[in-house]
Parts: sequence; structure tokens; C-alpha cells
Amino acid sequence: MNIDGSGVRLRQLQILREVLRAGSERLAARALRITQPAVSQNIKQLEDTIGFALFRRENNRLIPTDKAWELLRTIDAAFIGFDRIGPSIEFLKNNDTRVIGIAAPSAFSFGTLPLVVKKIREKSSSYTVKVKSGTYQQIADHVLNGRADFGISRLPLDDRIYDWIPIGAATNVCLFPPNHRFATLQIVTAEDLAGEAIIDIDPQFASHQMSVNALRYIGTTPQIVVEYDANGHDVGYVMAGIGVSVTNEIIAREYARLGAEFRPFEPGAIYHYVVFWQKDLQLREGLRYAIEQVVAAYS
Repeated sequence: MNIDGSGVRLRQLQILREVLRAGSERLAARALRITQPAVSQNIKQLEDTIGFALFRRENNRLIPTDKAWELLRTIDAAFIGFDRIGPSIEFLKNNDTRVIGIAAPSAFSFGTLPLVVKKIREKSSSYTVKVKSGTYQQIADHVLNGRADFGISRLPLDDRIYDWIPIGAATNVCLFPPNHRFATLQIVTAEDLAGEAIIDIDPQFASHQMSVNALRYIGTTPQIVVEYDANGHDVGYVMAGIGVSVTNEIIAREYARLGAEFRPFEPGAIYHYVVFWQKDLQLREGLRYAIEQVVAAYS
């Protein structure tokens, strides 16, 4: 199969991808179950076709060029669809298509998702829903690998892989239990957190940068008493009176039924939330309806 207008064959790109992943022609040949000369021949033909070198040859070793790694990014994005075919066939073989898979941080199960699932069930009691949770990266992976039909996450996402609809923007807020001293404030600042026990999210998240790093910037050592790894785990500790947490407004609103209160926190950032799915996926009626209900929950 040729790539339109380029003269490049799909098989050549598959072989290049495996050589770069495996690190050698020998290992690539073993993974693809072809001979090493066949790998070498396809790489040479590909280089001749595209008009530039993909490897430097030093002491019988292939050293990938920068252009090879850049091309791999494009190849990976293109091959993702092919990689999904096997899991998708297996999924369809073993699952009723009346099952709707939704991936979202666990915090969304406090408010938005129960409302959405209720609407889906009211439309037809034959629908069942599977919910996958995790970090934002894990949510994206659930959708990418077909474990969920769509997800709720925040940007950035790769627009070569996903389509999405915006559902809202949020800024940072400080979450605290009822009758806390922060209830009298209009805005909570880093200075206000001095001396407060903090329920802190893992350093990979932006909320950590806003709270803990802001305290360190003003010369105060943060008093972290609990550290958690995904949105949705802080509210229990906050409501138990153990400490306060910095999150964002969309997440904080999920906790409304639990009685948690919040105020804008500065310094802060803006987060753009979306409902997203695999790029160019033809959404069946049930999925379209479910996505519409998520969007409606934030309109």
C-alpha cells in the first residue's frame, strides 16, 4: 500500500518505526518476523524515495538522524489508528454496543457523571455505563486504547489523535471545610496558607505549582500533611478537617453536595476542560447523546 503522492509504502514506514523503537535492524527483524536484509533493503528504499538520510552508519551501527525521530512522531500518530484495530475487534466481540465507556478523573463521579448517567438511563434503560478513572494522562490513554468511548479532561490534548468540545474554563481555588477562617475571605493567597496544614496533589500537577511553590517563593515552608496522586482524593481529608487544598473551580464544584467550600486562590492559572474522543470516530446515537449531556451539565 502506497502513501498517496509520495511513493512511500506503508510497510516501509512500519519497518522504520520498528527499527527506531527496537534500536537495531536485527531486533526489528525479529519483532517483525522478517530477515535482517529485508529490513535493510526497505530502509534503503525509503531513504531513496524521500530523498534524505534517516540514519548515519558508524562502525556497522545505525545512528538515527533528527529527521528520523521527527518522522517517527508523524508515523506514530498515523499508526495509532491501525494499532487500535485489534483491541477494537476484541472489544466488539466481547461487549454489547449498548455499553458506554466514560473516562474521567474520579472527582467527576461526585456530581457531573451521576447526572449524565441518569439522563442516559432515562433515555433507555438498556444502556449501561462503564467508568474509568485516573490521572489526566491515564484518561487520555483510556480513550486512545479503546477502554473508554470518550473522556473528560483538560487541554492540552493532541489534536492529531483526538476531537473535542470545550465544556468550561476554570481558575485555581482553595478548598476548605465549613466554618473555616477562609470563609471570611474573598480571595485566598499564598500568604494566607502560611501555617495551614495542606492536602497537596502530586508535584506533576499544576495545582501543586500554584500552592506549594508559591509558599516557597515567599520564603515559607509548606506544611504538607497528605499528598495524593489524582483529582478527587483531597475532599475527604479536607472535610475531615485535616487541612485545606488548592484545586480548580471545575473540580471544586463537583464537591458541592459534600458541603466543601472554596474561594479563588492567587496566584492562579486557567484550565480549559473538554469532552473528547478518538479523532474522526463516527459517534453512534448513544455516544452523541451522552456527550451532549456532559456539555449540557456545564452550560
